[in-house]
Amino acid sequence: MLPHIILHIGMSVDGRIDWGVGDEGLYYELAARFSADAMLTGSRTMLVAYASEPKAPCGQDIPKEDDEPLESRELHPLHVPLLVVVDSRGQVRGWSQIKKEPYWRNAMALCSRSTPQEYLDYLQKRHVEYIVTGQDHVDLRAALEELNARYGVKTVRVDSGGILSGALLRAGLVDEVSVLIGPCLVGGTTPRSIFVAPDLTSAEGVIPLKLIHVEAVRGDTIWLRYEVVR
Repeated sequence: MLPHIILHIGMSVDGRIDWGVGDEGLYYELAARFSADAMLTGSRTMLVAYASEPKAPCGQDIPKEDDEPLESRELHPLHVPLLVVVDSRGQVRGWSQIKKEPYWRNAMALCSRSTPQEYLDYLQKRHVEYIVTGQDHVDLRAALEELNARYGVKTVRVDSGGILSGALLRAGLVDEVSVLIGPCLVGGTTPRSIFVAPDLTSAEGVIPLKLIHVEAVRGDTIWLRYEVVR
């Protein structure tokens, strides 16, 4: 069974998601209203903040961090989500620091059968759980179903860039799109939109939306919520 998937995104009036557009505190304040069981993000997003982690001194083992399986964990009383990182290429290396952050109750990775075995061994040494689906890339549908079956994840909030959001939208996995439009214009020639995917060859791939909420929030920001029409 698939969980309910919500894309929550901040952007400028001209659709740019770069250059720190919008009020970050407001963004996460509204995100908390979804009470999501998991927060899904991509490896590129995580690499910006967690590119590496310190190595243990020569001849010493990596400190043991946590043996408690995710299945046995109860939700944080404030419903802090589980962080789930899509990382088929095995790039994220800052897991020791990631797991200590207060923004999520724990963290895990989604990998594919093409993920290097060295990286899977690395995750095991760091006591980071992972799910393997798909051949060359993570099978997002199968991975989301496994999150529901294994960890009881019912609602997922996507906090990522346009590539992961585009993959989820093209796969028909998104149920709701939440957009914060900040009162500014960015401009530019490079695409930094909320939906990065190959160009359509016909109108059949256009995703229809139904407006379910409009609200003027702090600092002249507009909050729009749309239901994806199946």
